[in-house]
Amino acid sequence: MTQVSLSTLVAGARAGLLVSFPTDTVPALAALPTQAALIFAAKQRSQDKPLILMAASGSDLWPYVQGSDREYKIWQELTDKYWPGGLTLVLPASALVPKVMNPTDPTTIGIRVPASAIAQTILTQTGPLATTSANLSGQAPLQTMAEIEQQFPEVLTLITTESQSEVSAMGVPSTVTKWTGMDWQILRQGAIKLNF
Repeated sequence: MTQVSLSTLVAGARAGLLVSFPTDTVPALAALPTQAALIFAAKQRSQDKPLILMAASGSDLWPYVQGSDREYKIWQELTDKYWPGGLTLVLPASALVPKVMNPTDPTTIGIRVPASAIAQTILTQTGPLATTSANLSGQAPLQTMAEIEQQFPEVLTLITTESQSEVSAMGVPSTVTKWTGMDWQILRQGAIKLNF
């Protein structure tokens, strides 16, 4: 039985364990950024599929990226419009990002702030976490804590009563857009429809 209370889940994440919790898109599989290898192993995920750094606010994430003042302004315009929400920005990574987050291309990092009260509560207490959808690589994202518990018995999941008050997630992964240095390149259309 790996369903635990919110406080136990937070303590587990801080201790370096794999955890799962609801977000505004699909449930997340999460760990401390330095423990990102646990996620790759659990999902049987190839090293060329980077993880997303998720946090409770943009101010928690900006130290993990680097760019010019002009670039920060452009990035901020997009986050002011869509965060918290289903938008992941892939930006140049700062030295703070552990290489295990993106083993094939450690120069970039995907960042996101979810529009989910429960996810925000957890991330406020843990700090930024390495995240991805909760599923085996190549399979559809799992939608419920029960399904996640069945597929990943070693992962701490949030006890159902604590996550039931949450507005139902849309079940669609976040939209991913990458900064090329000049403009945006959409890597995946998802929860938010972007047109540049």
